[in-house]
Amino acid sequence: MSQSLTSLIQSGTKLWLDSIDPDLVRSNRKLGATGATSNPIIVSNLIKTGRFDDQIQQLMNTGADDSTVAWKLTDQMVNDAQSVFQEIWDVTSGNDGYVSFELDPLLEDPELNLPHDERVAKYIELGKKWSAGQTNRMIKVPATPAGLDALEELAASGVSLNATLIFTYRQYVAARDACWRGAQRRTSLEHFKSVYSIFVSRIDVYTEKHVPELSDQAQGLVGIVNAKQIWAANQSFWADKHCPLDQEIIFASTGTKKPEDPKSKYVSALAGSDIQTNPPETNDAVAESGEVFTKQVDQLPSTGVLDEIEKAVDFAKMEEILMQEGIAKFANPQHELIALIREKRKSIARV
Repeated sequence: MSQSLTSLIQSGTKLWLDSIDPDLVRSNRKLGATGATSNPIIVSNLIKTGRFDDQIQQLMNTGADDSTVAWKLTDQMVNDAQSVFQEIWDVTSGNDGYVSFELDPLLEDPELNLPHDERVAKYIELGKKWSAGQTNRMIKVPATPAGLDALEELAASGVSLNATLIFTYRQYVAARDACWRGAQRRTSLEHFKSVYSIFVSRIDVYTEKHVPELSDQAQGLVGIVNAKQIWAANQSFWADKHCPLDQEIIFASTGTKKPEDPKSKYVSALAGSDIQTNPPETNDAVAESGEVFTKQVDQLPSTGVLDEIEKAVDFAKMEEILMQEGIAKFANPQHELIALIREKRKSIARV
């Protein structure tokens, strides 16, 4: 194992992979990864390699339509990744070793414009469906109004949850409180597990565009500061809840967006606790960096920088804009995935 990744893990970070590519899952498991996450972009990119054509044809031979093929194939891919991390789940008694399964992004498609209550009901239905019979599968639900309103019932039903697409403290609190309300409706907290995916680098992309007045000292730090403050709040909230399993923050969107930034910018700043879901190329860069990582997640910049960020950044406006962008990035890949299956169907028919 890389000494750099070893030091990251020894600092207290759980390393998850932002991919369910079977080859990458196995190679990153050897690097120390203990979990993984999935989304339609990852599935689409895997289909484009042609490595899954046989499975696609088998599913099509059952008479399944394009959407059904896409979901059944996703289910198979996630299951394969789960098998790699099952031993971690067993050893930690369910505290680690999960693979996240994203619910249907088309529920948030603005063009479909489903009524709120219908979206909530569908999230609950699909969350129960795709988690049934699974041990180390975590259901990803976005922190949209409908997603947030589905969390309590899903948590009460015994579903392990990854509340995702979180940009602000407000969203985090809404998701956390909903999960905790649901957990308290269970007969036992023994298997209650929830995580909260805080998106980091997208915030710094936002501030560079929308808050250019930030000083050089503050620009590029807002995503990190926001994530660290939410992490601290999460630590405080769960401290007296007596949950057998850790209720954790996932630091997501940890790949750098600016070429001049070191690949380890977010990895280093958030090292020391909870979970990082890093893109494969980020893990590779960190593994080869030679860096030694220590706990930094509890270290904030100067009071002057914190005050500047608080005064300059309108977090409500930031949430509104990033959620609009996020929902588009959430729904469009599912449309593209189904279209890709449709093209595969045509090419298979021509053979």
